[in-house]
Amino acid sequence: MLTPQYIMIGGFLGAGKTTAILQLAREFRERGRKVGLITNDQSFGLVDTTMLRSHGFATEEITGGCFCCRFGSLVEAAGKLTDDTQPDVFLAEPVGSCTDLRATVSYPLQQMYGDNYAVAPLSVVLDPFRTRQVLGLDQGKTFSAKVVYIFEKQLEEADILVINKCDLMDERQQSELQTALETRFPSATVIRISARNGSGISEWIAQIENNEQRRNESMDVDYDTYAEGESLLGWLNLSATLEGEEFDGNELLIALGKNIRLRLDQHSVEIAHLKMTLTPDSGNDLAVGNLVRNETSIELSHELVEPLDVGQLILNLRAEGDPEQLKQFAVEELKTLVAESQLTHTVEHVEAFRPGRPVPTHRLTGTT
Repeated sequence: MLTPQYIMIGGFLGAGKTTAILQLAREFRERGRKVGLITNDQSFGLVDTTMLRSHGFATEEITGGCFCCRFGSLVEAAGKLTDDTQPDVFLAEPVGSCTDLRATVSYPLQQMYGDNYAVAPLSVVLDPFRTRQVLGLDQGKTFSAKVVYIFEKQLEEADILVINKCDLMDERQQSELQTALETRFPSATVIRISARNGSGISEWIAQIENNEQRRNESMDVDYDTYAEGESLLGWLNLSATLEGEEFDGNELLIALGKNIRLRLDQHSVEIAHLKMTLTPDSGNDLAVGNLVRNETSIELSHELVEPLDVGQLILNLRAEGDPEQLKQFAVEELKTLVAESQLTHTVEHVEAFRPGRPVPTHRLTGTT
């Protein structure tokens, strides 16, 4: 029996990691390989977990901190998936504001659990529009310097840089971005994909399977700057039940996303990622909405087939702003929209906070 492969897919908030992981999981499944998925967040109630499970994949969720700070929980999650479904491939998605993953996750896994897992090269998925702004190829509003520090460190540690959303960007812009990445990060392999339509996924798997993770010295990370960057980000998780007569859940998600974006724009709050799911109280129908920058509109990657009488809403918002303000805006806009739509709603859970200082369980050099 082959050793199961452990594949970690990093990347900043809004890069499209979850959709990319879904495409990878589908491709591995079509090749006859069992897949286990591990999601991660600073809190519970994740859109990502709901969406991945809706596609029939065994999924474990690690909450309360990133993989590096919850290393024991990561190992336990992989063990549970092994006991339940015996995956040939583990796909793990760390928190989108997390970096230093090779030193704190990949290297410890190799050293302590190398007999259990074949640790693949670290892939980092990129939103091309955000990355062009960070690299200075395009003008536009982006995050403050300490948040950008985390973004750039994610690029620095990657074995494979995955330019996502290539269906939304012309060839000249893609080539210019790829050249800039290859120049600045020459040790990384740069590939292009579209998680939305599945293009480039086979090439990505080939790169994962034909390359070994670099065993270099761990990169230098200023954990004070890293912690300060994370503390600038507001985290909001909200879940609510919506009820009414035959309402269009797809239209409701689009309207809610638009209203929240406009509210954040008014207060100059930069969105990292707004994602929402709406599901009926029975069956497998699902709507998933995503908004990854202030200058874009919310998109539905999955749409409900039928109107709803009762729906479960999960909303995850990550933005550079005061979390209490994010909570206020989301709760108020939801309340207003529900009233306008002649619906009723009950908020079951709402949590707003800033991530705490990252304190890795282990931090190893590549040569240890």
